[in-house]
Amino acid sequence: MDIMAIIVGLIFILNIALAFAIVFLERKNPTSTWAWLLVLTFVPLGGFLLYLIFGRKLSRRRLFIWDNKSRLGVKKAVENQLQLLDEGSFPIPKHYEAHQDLFYLHLRNNDAILTQSNEVDIFNDGNAKFEALLSDIASAQYHIHILYYIVRDDELGKRIADALIERAQAGVSVRFLYDDMGSRRLSRQFLRRLKEAGVIIASFFPSLIPKINFKINYRNHRKLAIIDGKIGYIGGFNIGDEYLGKKQRFGYWRDTHLRITGESVRNMQTRFILDWNQASKHHILQYEPTYYQAIPAGDVGVQIVSSGPDSEWEQVKYGYIKMIMEAEKYVYIQTPYFIPDESLADAVRIAALAGIDVRIMIPNKPDHPFVYWATYSYLGEMLEAGAKVYIYQNGFLHAKTIMVDDKLASVGTANIDVRSFRLNFEVNAFLYSEEVTKRLLEDFETDMNQSSLLTYEAYIKRSTWIKVKESVARLISPIL
Repeated sequence: MDIMAIIVGLIFILNIALAFAIVFLERKNPTSTWAWLLVLTFVPLGGFLLYLIFGRKLSRRRLFIWDNKSRLGVKKAVENQLQLLDEGSFPIPKHYEAHQDLFYLHLRNNDAILTQSNEVDIFNDGNAKFEALLSDIASAQYHIHILYYIVRDDELGKRIADALIERAQAGVSVRFLYDDMGSRRLSRQFLRRLKEAGVIIASFFPSLIPKINFKINYRNHRKLAIIDGKIGYIGGFNIGDEYLGKKQRFGYWRDTHLRITGESVRNMQTRFILDWNQASKHHILQYEPTYYQAIPAGDVGVQIVSSGPDSEWEQVKYGYIKMIMEAEKYVYIQTPYFIPDESLADAVRIAALAGIDVRIMIPNKPDHPFVYWATYSYLGEMLEAGAKVYIYQNGFLHAKTIMVDDKLASVGTANIDVRSFRLNFEVNAFLYSEEVTKRLLEDFETDMNQSSLLTYEAYIKRSTWIKVKESVARLISPIL
């Protein structure tokens, strides 16, 4: 028998078996299922290999374990807040008591405890953000916990490393967690310097075989920094010179990051420890009172909400949808990618059709071409429904921010795309505050002055070539 015929037959059988597994065993989202079947049909052998690397579902069993979590009283606090909400006696300010169902959603399904005594500083410039972080690191007395998706071995990366080394040598406990794929270019020399100074290092989902990572599709996209259990950072900036606007490809880097003091830092700490204990097998963190020294500060309501492929529910996405559906005046969205699934697309579309002032802002340049053209295809639908679309022209827009009615806001790591909702590990701060929302609104309005308005009339006149790129990108968007 001809060898080629045998090979083709084996590939055909493998494709059929894999297609059967996708449809009947893994029970993926139907849109994602059709996208993978399309890949298997048109790229038989390559599609099979791509699925092994990118398509397999992640087992949720015992992924994040912390035996001492109950000692923190997290479950008891959740139960107490749920009971008070059910009884109608939960003490909340009047200006956001109408949104009890939103924080009930996060509390019940994500153990996201609502804290109401927080102060929030907003950074939209990388230089200001990292100067503040470096200052807080220099002042650390007990511990520093750092988690970033991308860490570069460049000027900024070295400044952060030097600051961590100085504190470690001064006796401060320093832990440094990075994502193995996001920080794949991080040099051994960079990591060796940290280790030799006493910094404890861990990487999330590291490659078992050099250059090959079978969990490449499931990455820790979170960015957290906790100093002495009292100060927490959360948002979109990674560690690298491009985030300071020093890379010509992107130009000025426009992002949003928060510095939080107050009770919600405890919840950020818990998130870090869960991630750390998953990644570090030899330096497990146990409960210590010094990790939870946050004291009440200010009056901003905050919930720290996590999501990822280990979760039964897509918590951050559900929060976005709930915020949008509660809007009465406006919904402003900033995101580098806009590839919503049907549920979120419907929420935005319904809001626009109902007369809500919906504004979506994206960057004018792609960092991932397929994602960019898929974004444009969805924006066309939003324009048709009456939303306004702004294309940011002053560099690269990387902020993941939603503002609703001068009352609600969300800032964090989750983009509006399938990857952030179903594949990446993300964390967002949901904010219940008129003051904070208005400050974010002011930043949005400033960005509008540096953006061009994309009209529906201009959109429908795009070239045939652009339409083709949009169609192809949208077709495979569920697996991008």
